[in-house]
Amino acid sequence: MTQAVVALTVLALSGCAPDSVTLEDLEAAAAKVDLGDLDAEQLLQESSTKLDLEKTDLKFGFIKLTDCAPLVIAKEKGYFADEGLNVEIEAQSNWKVLLDRVIDGQLDGAHMLAGQPIGATIGFGTKADIITAYSLDYNGNGITVSNEIWAKMQENDPKLAVDQPEHPITADSLKPIVEEYKQAGKDFQMGMVFPVSTHNYEIRYWLASSGIHPGMYTAQDITGVQDADVLLSVTPPPQMPATLEAGTILGYCVGEPWNQQAVVKEIGVPVTTNYDIWKNNPEKVFGVTQQWDQQHPNTHVAVVKALMRAGKWLDAVDEDGVFLNRQEACEILSRKDYVGADADVIDNSMTGTFVFQKTDVRPMPDFNVFFKHNATFPHYSDCVWFLTQMRRWGQITESKSAEWYDEMAKKIYRPDIYRQAADLLISEGKLDPNEIPAPGYDGYRPASTDFIDGKSYDGKDPLGYLAGFEIGHKE
Repeated sequence: MTQAVVALTVLALSGCAPDSVTLEDLEAAAAKVDLGDLDAEQLLQESSTKLDLEKTDLKFGFIKLTDCAPLVIAKEKGYFADEGLNVEIEAQSNWKVLLDRVIDGQLDGAHMLAGQPIGATIGFGTKADIITAYSLDYNGNGITVSNEIWAKMQENDPKLAVDQPEHPITADSLKPIVEEYKQAGKDFQMGMVFPVSTHNYEIRYWLASSGIHPGMYTAQDITGVQDADVLLSVTPPPQMPATLEAGTILGYCVGEPWNQQAVVKEIGVPVTTNYDIWKNNPEKVFGVTQQWDQQHPNTHVAVVKALMRAGKWLDAVDEDGVFLNRQEACEILSRKDYVGADADVIDNSMTGTFVFQKTDVRPMPDFNVFFKHNATFPHYSDCVWFLTQMRRWGQITESKSAEWYDEMAKKIYRPDIYRQAADLLISEGKLDPNEIPAPGYDGYRPASTDFIDGKSYDGKDPLGYLAGFEIGHKE
């Protein structure tokens, strides 16, 4: 019970005027309070720490992907409203428009590619100081190829020509096809969603791990196709299936539901997911400009609080591990103002399964992770991984020291803001301290070999990590 509720209840029961109440009156009246008559939920709400918000009417941008779910759920389930925020969620046409509108102030913040705050801060493409205090999710992407390319991959590797081939599927069987295209003087085109997207780095990682060169960026040419065996081009996520069907691209890396859409339309086959490329990899973040954060620090904390509650709601399971709320989330996301795809397509991956082919439906409970495994925490090591890939492929044109990687991560990723929000939720009884990293955590996840090529990544040794790749810049 809050002090305010205790005082009011005591005064009401004592029948005394506030200025005449003595300690003896309070003690006697308190003994008469029947706690059973008080609404525990109401008391909890009243006990919530209310921040002095600098701004209450907010507009956030998103792209029509299922991993915009935390923003949507925070609005639809009233978590933003609980924090005193009136939030409008608005779909954007592409990632560049979304970023530009955050920078110029038309949007207060947005569902961003994890690489966008990093790319903007280091000045690749648009230059702006963007920060993130909240990771929206892990995993969630797939790589899909056209039916024709899949058939050729099966010819090259008969082990793939079964109803349920062994996973993970590497690009080894794709390499001879790419070589055939080169010898015939034809370009092998594949799609990704943005130059600093996780999708770009994941499809490059997948191709390069099988000896297929995905191309380099240079100071003079930022298209990323120098020396490329496969030409990667930008296609907005909702347009991926149609572009594949038209034959403009032969495959793509994208988030859901646009891999599942290819299966439903029978125009392509997802061959791998980013869960296999890098298990529990960061995918999207909530991004704002550094200036916006400086002007609205309490509002920023309130937003993160609401997002944490949404992430927890999305990952809630029963005692058997079955998602409690994902089906409802799929119905909400299917609305035309949000993802705008059929709920039956969205729930293919959101409810704990993934459809590679009609004959290959696999349980994949961690394909979308919105809260568990510390998915919401802005880990410095995640930021460093993106920086290593930007350097590997030439988006960072010059060698950098290991200290530079650490400094940039601590400039862009803001766990201090995250912890402010988490501490408030803990004090309100809405979050268990064990659900977030311990206070002494330094922001660097342990070294991991959970990659499709088995290489070890240690965020504290970015130069050693880069030196281990055969294709791309080495340090």
